[in-house]
Amino acid sequence: MADDRLIVALDVPNIVQGMQIAQALGDTVSFYKIGLGMLTGGGLALANELKQDHGKRIFLDMKFFDIGATVESAVRGIAQYDLDFLTVHGDPQVVRAAKQGAAGTNLKILGVTILTSLDRADLDANLIKPGDLAQITLERANNALEAGADGVIASPQEAAQIRALSIAQGRLIVTPGVRPTGSPSDDQKRTATPAQAIAAGADHIVVGRPIWQHANPRLAAQTLLAELPPQ
Repeated sequence: MADDRLIVALDVPNIVQGMQIAQALGDTVSFYKIGLGMLTGGGLALANELKQDHGKRIFLDMKFFDIGATVESAVRGIAQYDLDFLTVHGDPQVVRAAKQGAAGTNLKILGVTILTSLDRADLDANLIKPGDLAQITLERANNALEAGADGVIASPQEAAQIRALSIAQGRLIVTPGVRPTGSPSDDQKRTATPAQAIAAGADHIVVGRPIWQHANPRLAAQTLLAELPPQ
């Protein structure tokens, strides 16, 4: 059985390309992330097909952020697809609304802390309060978990600190910004290797381009999985 600690991000424009990648990876990968970039290219249809017809686990990365009633309604609509993970912004009121929308289903709500593409200069530009980026991420993670999130999205750099929180015990930590040894960081600013991320406390790592842009995606996935410590 494939190691579901690896989530492959299908950050491609449409369902055709997404399915081609999944077919190339075959039974090497059991968990996929589908995000906003494919929303207008059949993303929900691909999520449903991979889940229902191919037995894959699905992380829908929508990062919902809106008034409570709208978030609750949107999540309730998503929950009918029997998917596995859904992201919302980690603001407590958003998390609470999302949990209400997912009530009675197996859909896990993950709160986004600070995007891994951001650094302190970006936070300043966005009028986020002053302070250490890691500390703000920790505070946002704690707030999201207190609001009922099943887990959080955080960079590998903050995973260990989040895992050390008492409220994080039994909750999920999913880390994007993971790059196999020797891979370029692309647009990610806070990265780590797969082994570093798992050692820091991540339950799942998200990797996209280093796998599906590789000449042999299956080999790239196998090589990355070989870097992970034993379960």
